[in-house]
Amino acid sequence: MNKNKEKNRSEEEAEDIIFEEEIDEDGQSDPIATIKKLRQKIKVLEEKSQEYLTGWQRERADAINLKKRLEEEKRDFAKFAKEDIATELMSVLDSFESAFKNKEVWEKVDKNWRIGIEHIHNQLISVLSNHGISIISPLGEIFDPKRDEAVEVVPVKDKKDDQKIVEVTSIGYKIHDRIIRAPKVKVGEFKVEN
Repeated sequence: MNKNKEKNRSEEEAEDIIFEEEIDEDGQSDPIATIKKLRQKIKVLEEKSQEYLTGWQRERADAINLKKRLEEEKRDFAKFAKEDIATELMSVLDSFESAFKNKEVWEKVDKNWRIGIEHIHNQLISVLSNHGISIISPLGEIFDPKRDEAVEVVPVKDKKDDQKIVEVTSIGYKIHDRIIRAPKVKVGEFKVEN
């Protein structure tokens, strides 16, 4: 019952806006005053309509931006959620690297066994790579303090080796473009002898 009353009231108000006539001092209809009043009401309604439209557009833009931001955060979370697993696997990869560095002992191991271990190591590296995790081994590159961790400065005889990485003592890892462990390196330093 209340809904019907509200509906009737809304319809009456609409009719008042549309058909309301101004009456002059003589009690006659004044069409100019009526038109002027209707134009004022139209202007008010247009302003309200524009205000609602602007608010709606702003809210819609905010919703779109929020959706994009949430999707981006979700992608980043999925990307970097793998970091925990990579961190755990680093010690396994370090063990492989230690075995490969000890050339004397490594060469004494049966050749077929070495090939099998190297194949397993390559498979592990490939799986990590498929998930955006890669090794940083900058041997021969210019030292980059943003990427590398210098553990020692080593004198070099050739000027072209100045500030170059002459040894990687521990490889680093990154997930996509973010470093999760910096490589530990020895950096060459050229000094002119007197």
